[in-house]
Amino acid sequence: MTGAVHQVDGGGEGEVARKAARERRRLLQSWIKRFLGMCVVLAAGGAIALSFMPKPIAVDLAKVERASMQVSIDEDGRTRVKDRYVLSAPLLANLARIELRPGDSVVPDKVLARLLPLTPSLLDPRSRAQAQAKVAAATAARRQAHASVQRMRTAAEFATREAERQRGLLGSGAASERTAEHAELEARSRSEELASADFGAKVADYELQMARAALGRMGARGESEQFEIGSPVVGRVLKVLHKDEGVVQPGTPLLEIGDPAALEIVVDVLTADAVHIEPGSRVLIERWGGERALSAHVRLVEPSAFTRVSALGVEEQRVNVIVDLDEDHAHWSQLGDGYRVEARIIIWQGQDLLTAPASAVFRRGEGYAAFVEAQGKATLVAVEVGKKNAQRVEVLGGLKDGQRVILHPSDRIVDGVLIEAR
Repeated sequence: MTGAVHQVDGGGEGEVARKAARERRRLLQSWIKRFLGMCVVLAAGGAIALSFMPKPIAVDLAKVERASMQVSIDEDGRTRVKDRYVLSAPLLANLARIELRPGDSVVPDKVLARLLPLTPSLLDPRSRAQAQAKVAAATAARRQAHASVQRMRTAAEFATREAERQRGLLGSGAASERTAEHAELEARSRSEELASADFGAKVADYELQMARAALGRMGARGESEQFEIGSPVVGRVLKVLHKDEGVVQPGTPLLEIGDPAALEIVVDVLTADAVHIEPGSRVLIERWGGERALSAHVRLVEPSAFTRVSALGVEEQRVNVIVDLDEDHAHWSQLGDGYRVEARIIIWQGQDLLTAPASAVFRRGEGYAAFVEAQGKATLVAVEVGKKNAQRVEVLGGLKDGQRVILHPSDRIVDGVLIEAR
């Protein structure tokens, strides 16, 4: 009996131990669950807190730096032959078919067109009187053209002597390089004007010759008679205006001739921009089809403007700017009459200037401002600007060399906001 009692007592102690172990495991699991729950709560709270914290805004940054700068007026232009001549029928006649084509070379006295006489018209007294009047007008025009040649020759000789004198003064240090360059430009311009005047004088001589020849043909009889129209100058055929044979009236345009090697460029600009352009201003001719830009200069800003409707339907007042090429013909021999080009007329340039990207500077009130990157934040600063072009602006105050500014700041960029480089 005693042994059995001891066996029961031992089993009761084991049961108590097992219950205690289960209780400890239950408590441990409970604490683990609480700990994990607290971790989940803390993680969720941290995520919520992070979501409400401000995030840096990605921006594009660029440096304020010293550089050279140019201000230019960029417009489309077109080439045209400086001196062109339109051959016309001097009298009522029957035109033979013209065999010439655009691009054909012509020399003085080469026959370009032939007119066969119409007997009734050639014997008409009224036609004779008109022909006599044309002779008188052509004679006066010839005198005027030769007087212009003499005047241009005198001006060209004076400009050449002045350029030589300025070169001598530049060598001795008594004149500035800009003065010498201006004298060189003046001499070149006067030389070009003399060449144009010579062309005009040759045309005037030809007009007088044609007028006298037409008067001499008055009263001519017979089917074998013909009137030949020759070339007044050396050049090329630009256009054939009347190719087929048939009766033509006096003054009917037949051919247009000129020298494609003597080109000028016509650039029409807004009158508000034209007031800043001076004769002699440097011009770069771009996107004309060649591998590099061509150097040129402004010869003339025409005194009279015209009205043109823009692509948006707005009436604009514009004026033609005449540009002469400075480079040899071999560099632009592919250009012809009426070709489209892009001209960049430089109206101001400077060296070693403090500049900033134009996209970083914006209007603010009556002045300008920019956002500067400082310790990871955007700082708004007032900027004093000078000259401006499409890429950069001259900085006169407010920014320092080496500072980084924000390009194209959006509405999200305000003073003090966190930023990071994109």
